[in-house]
Amino acid sequence: MKNHPSEHIDPVRSKERHIILDALRGLALFGICLANFPEFSLYTFLKSDAVSAMPTAGIDRIIKYIQYILIDGKFYTMFSLLFGIGFSIIISNAMRKHADGFRIFYRRMGILLVIGFLHLMSLWSGDILMLYALLGLLLPLFRNVSNKGLLLASAFLLLVPIAADAARAVSGMDPSAPVVRMQQYFCAKYGITEDNFAFWLRDAASYTDVFKFLVQGAFVRMQEFIDGNRFFKVMGLFLLGFYIGRNRLYANLEGNKKLLKKVSMYGFAIGLPVSVFYAWSSMNGHPWGMTAHSALYAFGVFPVGLAYMASVSLWYLHRRECRIFKILAAPGQMALTNYIGQSVLGMIIFYGIGFGFGADTGLVAVMLVAAGVYLVEAAFSRIWLHYCLFGPLEWIWRMLTYGKWLPLFK
Repeated sequence: MKNHPSEHIDPVRSKERHIILDALRGLALFGICLANFPEFSLYTFLKSDAVSAMPTAGIDRIIKYIQYILIDGKFYTMFSLLFGIGFSIIISNAMRKHADGFRIFYRRMGILLVIGFLHLMSLWSGDILMLYALLGLLLPLFRNVSNKGLLLASAFLLLVPIAADAARAVSGMDPSAPVVRMQQYFCAKYGITEDNFAFWLRDAASYTDVFKFLVQGAFVRMQEFIDGNRFFKVMGLFLLGFYIGRNRLYANLEGNKKLLKKVSMYGFAIGLPVSVFYAWSSMNGHPWGMTAHSALYAFGVFPVGLAYMASVSLWYLHRRECRIFKILAAPGQMALTNYIGQSVLGMIIFYGIGFGFGADTGLVAVMLVAAGVYLVEAAFSRIWLHYCLFGPLEWIWRMLTYGKWLPLFK
């Protein structure tokens, strides 16, 4: 009698983990927290006159420029690459143990899809997990593609948004129009207007009011994915991450030292100057058009994101015992719990059903709050993992994936 595949395969154990991957994931979570909290705080939704009236308006504008140059898109690039690497580890682990790795993987993605949907509809409209899960389902199709093929496919997908925006500009087509109409329908239904949009969540008297905003927000998210060509970007990064994972570049940092130095040097040399222009374009309403803006994104954001990863890896090579890597690795090992935890804390701090600090907080203060939230998560992660093998949501996700009870405590 044959046993079920899940009886032969288990999650990656602590001794099999690579601390550099957890540290990079922890760093990515920090950047994502800094990138997302301006929206949690409702600062992003404020009109220009309200932003200008903030006591910290001058320094806020500088911080916003810096955010576009150093943060925007860079850490989501890292997070997506790490997802692709994680996929390769799951499959290699499954194949090594002669189990049906693809069945396990598809189940894992299906559960992540459900988690992402619940996150989108109950906590925050900026969810990325659903898109990760949906595109992750396509990754096994590339398992037999050569290394060269993976790199070419990745480069092609990362550059497609430039061509897509050019075609959109020439044709005048608006592919996101249907979801915009749906968003407008729900705004009209619930009484969400241009005047109260930025303050709706701060003034929310009950979770019902929050849910109404989240419903229309789900369509805003779809519009962002379509207009931002996010499908192509994420898939391109997944494939690049899969290439890195397949070749186990993370497991032989010393042997890939020259490559890491080149990625770091050229990534910053090309990406940072282009990111300055990307920031200017973002702050001034894309005066050169969306095609040029997409090109600035591609040649600014992606190189800097790669340079961050390469630079941290080089630092790890020289200072492997540095305490910062253990500090970063703990929240990185509990990435799902901490990602969703940021949404919970953002809601508590800024929405009316919590402390209600939203729409009244300048960007400088928002960044400080975001840093504080991450420090709380890092401390919580260290304490939790001192006693437990997995983060709470990771534990549930893995048990549902493998179809069996897994021990939580060490």
